[in-house]
Amino acid sequence: MAGILDSVNQRTQLVGQNRLELLMFKLVGRQRFGINVFKVREVLQCPRLTNLPKQDKYIKGVAHIRGQTISVIDLSKATGGPEIQQTDDCFIIIAEYNRSVQGFLVSGVERIINIRWQDILPPPEGAGKSSYLTAVTEIDEEMVSILDVEKILNEISPVSTELSEEIVDETVGESIGDKVIMIADDSTVARNQVRRALEPLGLNMVLAKNGQDALDQLKAIDAECEHAIGEKVALLISDIEMPEMDGYTLTAEIKSNERLRDMPVILHTSLSGVFNNAMVEKVGAQDFIPKFHPDELATAVKKWLKID
Repeated sequence: MAGILDSVNQRTQLVGQNRLELLMFKLVGRQRFGINVFKVREVLQCPRLTNLPKQDKYIKGVAHIRGQTISVIDLSKATGGPEIQQTDDCFIIIAEYNRSVQGFLVSGVERIINIRWQDILPPPEGAGKSSYLTAVTEIDEEMVSILDVEKILNEISPVSTELSEEIVDETVGESIGDKVIMIADDSTVARNQVRRALEPLGLNMVLAKNGQDALDQLKAIDAECEHAIGEKVALLISDIEMPEMDGYTLTAEIKSNERLRDMPVILHTSLSGVFNNAMVEKVGAQDFIPKFHPDELATAVKKWLKID
């Protein structure tokens, strides 16, 4: 797998182009899956795994890689499929989500493909493991499933959404009156995490399931405003990875729209390991908060609402 990842600088050229690169892999069976290359540190032949006492049932074991001990998750079992039995010919995808590094055990790794976000769609209703899918696409006339990794990780190690006492302040919502905060994220788990974290600020929130949905809602709200969107929407918090329209493109669309451009945008994403400030500057977002630390998110929200 040497050379499967190019430099981060090359990846940043995709910013604002509404494109991504998917690393395709298989679990048990013929079904193909994908993970954004931005999340991937490296791909390795599965090393010897060590079992730990009372480890989670989805953890296959831990591996010692480059001086770091990494939990290896059986991605098939964690999504309701059969356990991967033999690991000798398997691979682990070392990925960084939400400021932590995990290993995902997969049976095989294929190739990297470059694709438009428009070609990545929300999962169809009732599509088998739909509760663990965040999107689907078609490659070589076959469906490729993109897993809701944040849901998987939250089931293994739930994320706290509680704010520290000194951050809690219900008057924040009172200060902006009837204005709302919009939250755009394709993961139901992630949307609810943000919503729960910000509820102690007394905010009214509306939710969008991806960038296109957010833009459509914003334009519909703006059509009812006399002057600009800021009359009704005080702030947008957006994920970056979303089907149909990613957070970079959403931000660029907002900032190029005369009636929307003054609305602050916070990019809130699990792409913490490879993110750099050039991405925020290129699309014109006001801030970037890596997932998921509720105090940091709430503090940023208060800052851009001009609340001390």
